[in-house]
Order: sequence, then structure tokens, then C-alpha cells
Amino acid sequence: MLYNCKEDASQERTTASPEDIIKKSIEVAGGDLFDHSDINFDFRDIHYRALRNQGRYELTRHFEDSLSEVKDVLSNSGFERFRDDKKISLSDSLTSLYSNSVNSVHYFSVLPYSLDGKAVHHNYLELKTINGRDYHKIKVTFSEEGGGEDFDDVFIYWIDKDSFYIDYLAYSFKEIDDSLGFRFREAYNARNIKNLRFVDYKNYKPVTPSAAIEVLDDMFMTDQLQLLSKIELENIQVDILN
Repeated sequence: MLYNCKEDASQERTTASPEDIIKKSIEVAGGDLFDHSDINFDFRDIHYRALRNQGRYELTRHFEDSLSEVKDVLSNSGFERFRDDKKISLSDSLTSLYSNSVNSVHYFSVLPYSLDGKAVHHNYLELKTINGRDYHKIKVTFSEEGGGEDFDDVFIYWIDKDSFYIDYLAYSFKEIDDSLGFRFREAYNARNIKNLRFVDYKNYKPVTPSAAIEVLDDMFMTDQLQLLSKIELENIQVDILN
């Protein structure tokens, strides 16, 4: 009987479907409600708004610089920047830079929403124990087609085996000098607003350059990560659209 129990546990580690785990994680965080929602929040003195409705989306940010009021809009039609409500022309490089910046904040604000997209690929790595809890450790990569400007970035999500909440995530990215950088985030301050789940993050980086995304959880547990910042969403307001 003891042997059979151990065999069953081992089988659970190797046969879990990453797609089903991701879908369950999206479901417990709000699921289809994200697809028809109007979400407003503030992040680092900038106001963000996300309108999503039946496949249409409009992701915006508002702020004031030394010259005027700026509004950035990322939608199905592309990216636009406005100054005092007047559209301005941008170079391709600036369009890409601002678009990625807007998308990044909105992307992290509603995770795990969108992790079941057509350009997303999942790979189950292992069942990992962190601080006494078991997590499905799932690696996420993207196709070049439909995967965005940073399609070659790699993410790992640690999804609680019982609650299916994402408590930790990590990602790799290209630094300015084309070297590879890493970040590890720890979720905290979870709250539900209109049945949608939002969290803040403690944002870490490795203390040494010799790191790999797959071992950032071990580095976290052995105090080999440095706290860089906190990702905190403020004044969150949600309206669910009919």
C-alpha cells in the first residue's frame, strides 16, 4: 500500500496537464469575466484603464509630463499617442517602446488572464515545494507569430496545487546590451474586486549574474535574490460589462 501511494504521487507529478492547470488558474482568478470588463487602476502615479469586450480591447495609460497631458492607447488597431487630445506622430522605434510599456503593465495586472492564448506554449516542469506548499511549476513560451515583440521571453509560473492561484512567477528578458536578465516575483496582498483577483508583487533579481530562470525558486529559498521593488496596484475599480 505504501508503494502504491508513492507510485500514485509520482504519476501525479508527471501526468498533470499544464493546459488544464492554466485554465483552472484563470477560472479561479475570474475567468470569462475578464473578457467583458472595464478595469481602472493607478500604478506609480500613472492611471491605467483596460476595456475588454468580446475580443475587442483598449488598453490605455494617462499621465502628465513637463509639457502636457499624455494618453497612450493600445488596441486591436495598434498603438497611438495623444498630447492634450491631439494625436502625434511617432517613429517605429518609439511606437514599439511605448506599446510594449503599456502592454507590460496591463499584462501583469490581470495574470493569469491570457495565458491560454493561441501563441502560448506550456511545459510542465515539476511539482515544487516552496515554503511548505506544493506548486505546479509551468514554463511558458510564445510563438513568433502572435507572440508580440518580446515573443522570445520565457516565463515560469508556480501555481498552488490546491488553490490554483499563482503565488510566484519568473521571467527572462534581454537587457540593453543583449545579455539575459531575470526577475522573480512573489505575490502578496491578494484581493477580489467584482469577482476578479488582483495581487501585488515583490520584485527580485539574482544577486549574481550566473543564474538560470529554472533555478530562481531555489535561489529565492536560499536568499540569493535581491529585492528590487514592489509592484503595487492602487485605486482599483472594476465594472463588468453586459
